[in-house]
Amino acid sequence: MKRLPLLINVFTLLALSCSPSLFATETDVPGVTASQLTPQYWVDKTHSADEMLLTPHAIEELNQRTFKLQSELTVLENLPGHYDKASLKAMIEEVSSVPRYDRFYADGRQLTQQDYDKYLQNMDLGALKTVNPVQFALVTTRTTMRRFPSDDKAYNDEMDLDIDRFIETGVFPGDALAILHRSRDGNWFLARAYHYLAWIPAKDVALGKRDEVLSFRQSDNFVVITGAKVFTNYNPQFPQLSEKQLDMGVRLPLMDNQHVGHELYGQNPYTSYVVKLPYRDEKGQLSIRPALISKNQDVHIGYLPFTRENIIRQGFKFLGERYGWGHDYNARDCTGFVSEVYRTFGILMPRNSTQQGKGEYGQNLRFNASSSTTEKHDAISNMEVGDLVYIPGHVVMYLGEDNGQPYVIHDVHGMSYLDSNNNYYTGTLNGVSVTPLLPMRLSESSSYVDKIYTIKSIR
Repeated sequence: MKRLPLLINVFTLLALSCSPSLFATETDVPGVTASQLTPQYWVDKTHSADEMLLTPHAIEELNQRTFKLQSELTVLENLPGHYDKASLKAMIEEVSSVPRYDRFYADGRQLTQQDYDKYLQNMDLGALKTVNPVQFALVTTRTTMRRFPSDDKAYNDEMDLDIDRFIETGVFPGDALAILHRSRDGNWFLARAYHYLAWIPAKDVALGKRDEVLSFRQSDNFVVITGAKVFTNYNPQFPQLSEKQLDMGVRLPLMDNQHVGHELYGQNPYTSYVVKLPYRDEKGQLSIRPALISKNQDVHIGYLPFTRENIIRQGFKFLGERYGWGHDYNARDCTGFVSEVYRTFGILMPRNSTQQGKGEYGQNLRFNASSSTTEKHDAISNMEVGDLVYIPGHVVMYLGEDNGQPYVIHDVHGMSYLDSNNNYYTGTLNGVSVTPLLPMRLSESSSYVDKIYTIKSIR
């Protein structure tokens, strides 16, 4: 692969990669042309695009290593049958601690201790018993996990209403959860997913037997959602199964159509996939029911082959989706974006950017304050498609090189760079975007490249 010059001027980048008319009249994003916003453009530039990077067996071994290396990941099967009062109380207080920094409601009012007391009381720590049994559940609808058992949104002093500081992450239909505690009002569960511990709306999960929950994703015959969002067929009999949103990376057991006969919910299933979906009954208990996904939807039987081409095409399926901090806005953020792309290959990661970037899984190039610009540019010039570049609070995914410049795709909120007059420009991306790597800045004094601390290759 062609090496980058050691020092690259942003003005050279703009001249090479972006016509003046496009930059001036169509977009304020530097160095991007219309053709670069198509996956085929990058596939055509990628060497050995269809080469298998890891076999399914190697991916399974990678996941096993990742879970051993990353303490924030949990094998739910290994959880104890119960927690004692002190242990569970400590877990709740860790995830639901009062923030060290000031928080504000959307109307500008600062949260007080009285506000926090309301949330803390709903955690119902007084109800903890000497022995607290662990229950299990499946997620029945896409939902989010939160810092406190409350839907209230809170913001930092910048009052960016796109960034709710109480939201933690999203979970999806079929995800298994360990249920550890219930809120005083009964509306929230403290739940542990494989990658997170936080509060989840009770209405969005169904409690089931341990073995039934944990075996749901173990079927050898399964489909993976490979589109950004896929929907089950309309179902007039069971609204809970009707037009159910399924996000990229969701894995569901696949049924043989013969098991449901020639009619299911008034429709012949032969033009659809018949999948198993978790269903919440009136008492909040789990049952598993068949649902239909039309074969015109973006679904794959089994995991996608882990190739450079598939990495590119999966990433581009999110192009233009609005940024959603913590999976808010029915979308995802930077780490959600890369995680969901990689889940289509069966690869699992920690949730937060620091956990990912500082994690020991994969192949990692590390940088610190003493690392030189030359070292970083040398590393950038040798990146492979799909490599992940970590800077404080953010991650980008490498697409390839064009006119000697590295390009990335990332789910990003803000945008800043030095313009052609060397003035600091700030703008908005607020969605999944293609950008050159080198011009992007975290601040007027620091570029993305300045702040790179890890380049991670998932191998």
